[in-house]
Amino acid sequence: MKRTGMFVMAVLVMSCSLPVFAAEKDDCLLASKNCKTEVDSIQQKITKLNKEIKKGHKVYTSEELNKLNFKLKEVNALLDDLEKH
Repeated sequence: MKRTGMFVMAVLVMSCSLPVFAAEKDDCLLASKNCKTEVDSIQQKITKLNKEIKKGHKVYTSEELNKLNFKLKEVNALLDDLEKH
């Protein structure tokens, strides 16, 4: 009985900690923090922004999602501008 209870507790603790690790914010994309060593192409930045936006309200506040969407629009506009020339 004691062994089963310990097993159930271990499973609960592990299951609760997994979503925390899976849903982390990308501060570099959000506020240009911790990205001194990262240099992405425009396509890579678009991919990263889309990935972060898909995480939605589980990870980001509404204000942060608005910032990410704005940055995505800026990067897409830059790409469109470069393709014109």
